[in-house]
Amino acid sequence: MKSVIIIPTFNEKENISQLVVEIFKTVPVWVHVMVVDDNSPDGTGKVVESLKGAFPRLSLFCRKRKEGLGKAYLDAFKKVLEDKGVEFVIMMDADFSHHPRYLNEMLSKRDDYDVIVGSRYIHGGGTEGWELWRRVLSWGGNLYCRMITRMPIVDCTGGFNLIRTSVLRSVDLSVVDVSGYAFIMELKYLLFKNGARFIEIPIIFKNRTGGESKISNHIVREGIFAPWKMIIKN
Repeated sequence: MKSVIIIPTFNEKENISQLVVEIFKTVPVWVHVMVVDDNSPDGTGKVVESLKGAFPRLSLFCRKRKEGLGKAYLDAFKKVLEDKGVEFVIMMDADFSHHPRYLNEMLSKRDDYDVIVGSRYIHGGGTEGWELWRRVLSWGGNLYCRMITRMPIVDCTGGFNLIRTSVLRSVDLSVVDVSGYAFIMELKYLLFKNGARFIEIPIIFKNRTGGESKISNHIVREGIFAPWKMIIKN
């Protein structure tokens, strides 16, 4: 039962080595890790290459340039789904905001659900290290998304997710044209529309431990219009 953790990176040299070590201390032997690096100028890819000797289940997928979170995941999904033996993929950030300690709980529920969401907004979940404006923006954005899409989850934008590949293969990913965190919202919506069974588990989302935040005005604007575009397209 092969699972692949996909970790998109851009300038994550400060975090990636420690994260890879922590993941492989935590997960079963049938879990693999693919780091998807967008040609990071800080040498993130070289760090990952140096770790492959110690961790044979680690791979590096190098992309030529930075094109946004959505494009990185779409390319990674395409590559991973070529392997018919992969039954689940896990989406995970590189900066320890998604801690590996939650992975085994996610994996323990994989037989009963198609999408397992690491949720900040159910009982037991939360955020640490965020300014008030960011907490309000995130909570309000998720409420806004739920009201429009009627998805059966509280955390529509959270990026820590396990997905059954048989359901992912049923989704037409070619319709996705958003590049930021709105990609995660649209992916969940497409899975929901294709009948995926969802469950949320609580996580504490901690502010990144190193490097720079990826949030931008473009990502915020995209998130405002994305739910309406999703409804119209699908």
